[in-house]
Amino acid sequence: MPPTKKELQQLIYDCRKQKRTAQKQLYQHFYSYGLTVCLHYAKNREEAEEMLHDGFLKVFDKIQQFRFEAPFRAWFRQIIIRAAIDYYRKHHKLKSGAKLVTLTTATNTENEALAKLRKEDAWTILQALPPGYRLVFNLHVMEGYTHAEISRELGISIGTSKSNLSKAKRKLQQLMGPFFKWGHKTLNA
Repeated sequence: MPPTKKELQQLIYDCRKQKRTAQKQLYQHFYSYGLTVCLHYAKNREEAEEMLHDGFLKVFDKIQQFRFEAPFRAWFRQIIIRAAIDYYRKHHKLKSGAKLVTLTTATNTENEALAKLRKEDAWTILQALPPGYRLVFNLHVMEGYTHAEISRELGISIGTSKSNLSKAKRKLQQLMGPFFKWGHKTLNA
């Protein structure tokens, strides 16, 4: 059961005092949510758990910076995403110098196919993407980062960001081929 607003405030105050019991409770309350976020960026559950643990260390380190005017969950999510980016930088090489590719927008058929997928199926398909493509796809599509922001965060060119997104979309289309065909037949029936 998630903590009430008052309980969460008390947990945060106690975490600021480095009380281990409060840190444990905060960890337990936000573990599932954080893992869900990390699964979008990781190639497997173990990698997601490493990202999450790194993220929690950053949360506890930066908890003094949290301002109660903002929702904690949004602040927490940003820290976890940054931890995922840092993990990626540390463990994966970015392919820089990729050609600029013209992007295509998602069609209604793609959106319908995605809607038919269960969350677990979507994670499995996203995790099949190469790390660079997955990271750019998640930052742009899931988090709403612009290519300029992705470029700054990852230290790549805007063209590389756009190229990786385009390649991610093409790879997703290949991986989801059966879903697209099924969705298309259903629409025409």
